[in-house]
Amino acid sequence: MPSPHKTTSASPDRPVVSPTRRDEVAAAGSELIGGPVGRWARLGGGAVTPVRVVALVTIGMFALGMVQKLPCYNWAWFRGTSSQYTHACYSDIPHLFIGRGFADGLIPYFDRLGGDMEYLEYPVLTGLFMQVASWLTLPFDGDLQYREQMYWMVNAGMLMACAAVLAVCVARTHRDRPWDALLVALAPAFALTATINWDLLALALTAAAMLLWSRGRPLAFGVLLGLATAAKFYPFLLLGPLLLLCWRAWKWREFGAAVLGTAASWLAVNVPVMLLAPEGWKKFYTFSQDRGIDFGSFWLVITQRTGANITPEAVNTYASVLMALACLGIAALTLTAPRRPRFAQLAFLVIAAFILTNKVYSPQYVLWLIPLAALARPRWRDFLVWQACEVMYFTGIWMYLAYTTSGNKQGLPTEGYQFAILLHLAGTLFLCAMVVRDILMPERDGVRRDGTDDPSGGVLDRSEDVFVLGRAAHPPQHAAHAVQGPRVEWGAVRE
Repeated sequence: MPSPHKTTSASPDRPVVSPTRRDEVAAAGSELIGGPVGRWARLGGGAVTPVRVVALVTIGMFALGMVQKLPCYNWAWFRGTSSQYTHACYSDIPHLFIGRGFADGLIPYFDRLGGDMEYLEYPVLTGLFMQVASWLTLPFDGDLQYREQMYWMVNAGMLMACAAVLAVCVARTHRDRPWDALLVALAPAFALTATINWDLLALALTAAAMLLWSRGRPLAFGVLLGLATAAKFYPFLLLGPLLLLCWRAWKWREFGAAVLGTAASWLAVNVPVMLLAPEGWKKFYTFSQDRGIDFGSFWLVITQRTGANITPEAVNTYASVLMALACLGIAALTLTAPRRPRFAQLAFLVIAAFILTNKVYSPQYVLWLIPLAALARPRWRDFLVWQACEVMYFTGIWMYLAYTTSGNKQGLPTEGYQFAILLHLAGTLFLCAMVVRDILMPERDGVRRDGTDDPSGGVLDRSEDVFVLGRAAHPPQHAAHAVQGPRVEWGAVRE
């Protein structure tokens, strides 16, 4: 490992932060590879850099996740039994190769599918990703099972590239803390869920967008965020935290550039399909609206425990109200905090609120939070507590499906699955509480403890607060470096 005294080219006056010197859990875990980084690490020279190590570890963990899917790859996906659940190796990818017409050469959004699912129910950029993988599978000629295997393998290779991009972007977002990206690389839930679905495409684009924002490039940030939103809806929610932070710092020009870039790139991807195949294009949106209460949500626990019949329209309304209330709470926290929160902290809270209030929680949704958690609260103890809850949920849903699909009722009964859901909710709420505590008590924020402000904040980093609801108890440490301007407190402007 590199020397802890090595500096980055982006911040030559600051050493790279070594978690093994500051985090007890990281230090204890490092004993497996020789202990905390020290003077002998200098022997690695320039060839062993944090970013390269993070990328290699990410690829290694991704490969282990592929090995975990081996029982399904060999036989369990194709027998139509509960074996893919008992081995916890289920993936949507091979099933949708047939179920969404890729095996028959159908074109997403343009060609109608048979059955209840009339068109592909994924956003446009994800549909393009799936189609490209289908084209790359064409040279592998054989029976249908072999083609399914190759389709999954091609997708896994493409998703591995996305995972590497994700890890590198996280490692470079906080200039002096590249080792925090090991939280992403070594997350157990990352390895287990990476190849269930196509979420890593949106994650890689979102991580690249946040990297560009941290480098003070709001328009480029918006372009990539729009592409990420064209692959999955949730990245769009990051504009909410950005609005609040730019409001507090009075950075309206930069926020406008971000919104413009987001809208332009999203429209560039969606408008052609919207015009040429309107029925297929809108399937993702109508499917999301019409979908009822599903696995993983606390709404499912309520309906199973009470027997209540909550219609899709009703749960959409209830979930939207809860999400709106959560966003109002985050807004109040942002505008009244003693110090402007970091972008990654608010991004984590908003996406977590969306996950907690949503009517469905698929196992791979944990991927949305992993990179944000690594940037928001890079503490190994809290991160691993949360990951333990997510791994328990990952096991719980497959054992529950094994119980409901097998004739001998072997697996996890309903009450056990409800406990797994509550465990997932509790773990996520715990990490949210730790992030909120860091915002309210910035002196306890591990990222800011060494004197930094907001390394992922870009133009917000070291900027003075202009709009504050109440006097900030602790003014920004870098206020001396900020451009002085008018300050607004409780609606009054002070020159």
